[in-house]
Amino acid sequence: MKRGLKLANPKLKEKKTVKEDMESLVSILGNEADYLLNHKCRTIPKNQLHLPGPSFIDEIMVPSDRSNTVLRNMQLLFNTGRLAGTGYLSILPVDQGIEHSAGASFAPNPIYFDPENIVKLAIEGGCSAVASTLGVLGSVSRKYAHKIPFLVKINHNELLSYPNTYDQILFANVDQAFEMGAVAVGATIYYGSEESNRQIQEISEAFRYAHSIGLVTVLWAYLRNPAFKTKEADYHLSADLTGQANHLSATIEADIVKQKLAENNGGYTALKFGETDERVYTKLSSDHPIDLNRYQVINCYMGRAGLINSGGASGEHDLYKVVRTAIINKRAGGMGLITGRKSFQRPMKDGVEILNAVQNVYLNKEITVA
Repeated sequence: MKRGLKLANPKLKEKKTVKEDMESLVSILGNEADYLLNHKCRTIPKNQLHLPGPSFIDEIMVPSDRSNTVLRNMQLLFNTGRLAGTGYLSILPVDQGIEHSAGASFAPNPIYFDPENIVKLAIEGGCSAVASTLGVLGSVSRKYAHKIPFLVKINHNELLSYPNTYDQILFANVDQAFEMGAVAVGATIYYGSEESNRQIQEISEAFRYAHSIGLVTVLWAYLRNPAFKTKEADYHLSADLTGQANHLSATIEADIVKQKLAENNGGYTALKFGETDERVYTKLSSDHPIDLNRYQVINCYMGRAGLINSGGASGEHDLYKVVRTAIINKRAGGMGLITGRKSFQRPMKDGVEILNAVQNVYLNKEITVA
């Protein structure tokens, strides 16, 4: 009888599940478990942030200049997939067929040369949205645009030109995204590059128009300049430089900012350019990865523009790396993860497991903002 009572008690079952989830996360993180799960942020306190949550649209987006249609489409993102109702996002991005060549991207798993399998992975993986090219999403839009939110990437860096130029150029326009039933458009700006001024102007205008017809805007806020990589460090991943890229992205009204996880700091001082302040390094951040990520968050208008971090390239220890990134993002005050190659460069079943592992971090109420 006692065993029957325990099985009938959903609270006991839930507690056991949470405990098991935490044990699994601790096992995945290994020696970093305490370092990441119990860190207390002593830079910008969490009560100064605009944090993701079920009421994010009402509290943060409604007072803005975004139209009712933008709010509705953004709420659709928050209401889709396994993270529905949490205020967090899990997005599958597959634009690597252009950004890294189709062969390099899909040779590990050729089924993804077929765009339908990309959308199927996002649906099976419980994602909030699928982000891809005009051609990929347009080829299956009548079958799937009403089943999962589409995010159309409108510019790309293509690698067939020789020598490679590394410039984001427009491949599509906002009207094409709207006409296929997309709820959002995305774009990349290579901040710090010779072409960045043109890209800022192009995407600022594209985002203005996207908002005018009700689409959500998502910006890949990447740094690109060979001078940013030195013998000492790769400052493309510096908190101060990526933080400023985030701030510029919020300035042109990106609703969501995609950024690589910061791994170091002091790009301004090491490269001896631009302007900064000593307190950026002594009071507003530290060398802890959660504090570095929080500096990225505060540059997104204290979280008014949601920060999603990228999952990075596929390789060894993918599960550990993607779970680690999700925990850092969530505890720093970020809005979620956008995970591509770690999920689609493996069998679909394994890709779904990677996506679900990320989502489990955001569903776990024991993992709180630091």
